[in-house]
Amino acid sequence: MGNPKAFMTVPRQEAGYRPIHDRILDFGEVEQTLNTSDRKLQASRCMDCGVPFCHWACPLGNRPPEFQDAMYHGRWKEAYEILSLTNDFPEFTGRICPALCEKSCVLKLTIDAPVTVREDEAAVIEAAFREGYVKPQEWQRNGRKAAVIGSGPAGLAAANQLNRRGYDVTVFEKDEYIGGLLRFGIPNFKLNKAIIDRRLAVMEAEGIVFKTKSEIDPNNLPEGFDAYCICTGAPQARDLNIPGRELKGIYLAMEMLSQQNRVLAGQTFTKENRISAKGKKVLVIGGGDTGSDCIGTSIRQGAASVTQIEIMPKPPVGENSATPWPQWPIVLKTSSSHEEGCVRKWCLNTLRFIGNSQGNVTGAETEEVIWEPAPDGGRPMMKSTGKKKIIKADMVLIAMGFLKPEHPVLPDNVFIAGDAATGASLVVRCIASGRQAAADINAYIKNQQSCAE
Repeated sequence: MGNPKAFMTVPRQEAGYRPIHDRILDFGEVEQTLNTSDRKLQASRCMDCGVPFCHWACPLGNRPPEFQDAMYHGRWKEAYEILSLTNDFPEFTGRICPALCEKSCVLKLTIDAPVTVREDEAAVIEAAFREGYVKPQEWQRNGRKAAVIGSGPAGLAAANQLNRRGYDVTVFEKDEYIGGLLRFGIPNFKLNKAIIDRRLAVMEAEGIVFKTKSEIDPNNLPEGFDAYCICTGAPQARDLNIPGRELKGIYLAMEMLSQQNRVLAGQTFTKENRISAKGKKVLVIGGGDTGSDCIGTSIRQGAASVTQIEIMPKPPVGENSATPWPQWPIVLKTSSSHEEGCVRKWCLNTLRFIGNSQGNVTGAETEEVIWEPAPDGGRPMMKSTGKKKIIKADMVLIAMGFLKPEHPVLPDNVFIAGDAATGASLVVRCIASGRQAAADINAYIKNQQSCAE
């Protein structure tokens, strides 16, 4: 490294977010960027550890010490080339990844100030696009065809890797736009959709064919392909089937989030079909990232108030002795959306929804619960306390996660990747899964060729 002692003199500096009073007025990306000089200083904090836990922790096997050393020395093209060896879409992960690498950084484990790997990654790919390093390339064709069903992060990664291996790739997407979860599930204030379109333009120029509004039945796959990769995600949300669920004003989180993204893309909806939090008391049920996205979206739509409830206990702040490294640290996460104005409550179970004579939701009855260790050491047991309270709300968003998809028995030349295979996961894991599926397809085709000779 150019400055092996920089971590001792250069403190961690995050780019931070746009001011709250400014960002809640639009759906522009909330995260800011550092200037080039400060960004290079942050890259210099990487100690190039003998055993880089960041590399081990990344599902993609990214090499932070290598690309950060290159960017510290101003070799941005080299940094981009190193990063692109393992990551098809650094512009996505650099914005929305929870940075498993940083949770394993030695500086995180010793002084709780990890290297800003995620932000550095985003800086590298933005510099690459800005300087023209990202160019469509021609790949030698192998005469084989592959179909990718679904265009989320797993599908795009599988398509990209298969195309580079010489396959003629067609991506089928049931919706009207390409992008899957990236397009419809993630708000624009976290991922501007122009970032997706920029990458799609490169992939199309390299020969990948995208077909929208093409819903494919896994039991009736299109003919003419040597292999198939199913990357249809985990579309079935976990619902809350309790009394009052039929009341108007109660929605699954993705109903709201996907519609808002469509509105920002220029689509229009009737007043009856428009899901808007304007002037409403919003209740978000579920304490994860999707719930956080609902909060930020509701605030931008003009909600009168937003309350988020979670059935699990409030995690500790900063450190959690129950989840030491190398486990994922279960600690309190305060997102940019939380900072914008939200009441958060924990250990609340929702018993029923309450409505008025017009059939509109007006609130939810909740009960405090406690969690006790299981005798066998398994999942903690939830116990009721009898302490009930009503939370007023005229709009409820259910953000309780997604169900793992089930698939029929499929032929040997059909592979499954991403959330479709594992259930809801991280974008970075989906990209890794898509890459692996492409490698598996290639190995399968080569084996078929060997057997035929």
